[in-house]
Amino acid sequence: MNRISTRIRQSLRDIYPPEELKALTMMICCDMLGFDPLDIYLGKDMILSECKERELENIIFRLQKNEPIQYIRGFAEFGGRKFKVAPGVLIPRPETAELVDWVVNENPGAHHLLDIGTGSGCIAISLDKKLPDADVEAWDISEEALAIARTNNEELESRVLFRQRDVLSDDWEKTPSFDVIVSNPPYVTEAEKDEMEANVLDWEPALALFVPDDDPLRFYRRIAALGRELLLPEGKLYFEINRAFGREIAYMLEMNQYRGVRVIKDIFGKDRIVTANR
Repeated sequence: MNRISTRIRQSLRDIYPPEELKALTMMICCDMLGFDPLDIYLGKDMILSECKERELENIIFRLQKNEPIQYIRGFAEFGGRKFKVAPGVLIPRPETAELVDWVVNENPGAHHLLDIGTGSGCIAISLDKKLPDADVEAWDISEEALAIARTNNEELESRVLFRQRDVLSDDWEKTPSFDVIVSNPPYVTEAEKDEMEANVLDWEPALALFVPDDDPLRFYRRIAALGRELLLPEGKLYFEINRAFGREIAYMLEMNQYRGVRVIKDIFGKDRIVTANR
């Protein structure tokens, strides 16, 4: 290893497991400091300019505070695109990209789609890109999240219509108009906090993460009720879910007269998506 790689690993070895630290080191050296990956693999020593030295110090300092590398870089990769992220929005996960793929593959002729709880806009913008003939609308309660989503919308040259909406309220006129509603709502219970990594718990927005222990399905119930009003006949509902509540969400949808309810496993074999027909 060269001097810089060694410095990064020694500074962070008490915080990150070896494999994650190895990936972080390569990302810092190559993607953020601009070194050639081959030079890193060969262990060539490199000299940092004064500016790059300060940049490296700042990166290490922020990582020592458990700040996610995506926030430090300012973007996260999702579905082959770079999305601006900051502590006001969740960092997109690979499981959510699977959700997008299910929606696209099953609804190639959809005309009007709605993403509820859009965050960075990664779901809505990806749908817009993959279904260019469709109109995509996206809602979020957070103005901070919407500002980031609108920036991504502009930078990625997509056409999503973003609106500030609180889905738990009932103060706007509702007209059936959507072929698909998709949502990755808050679904982590307060009791699960003890199991979470510090880089999630300390940095990602609680508003987008947590639900009360005594009401973990609150967003799913509300969105299911909205779906009865907003979805066109034969319209479809897609949820990303907490793996612990697949059966409960499926049952709730059946009780709300949805048809064809399915619980779908993610790439890790965990219940992660629930879908149903209006």
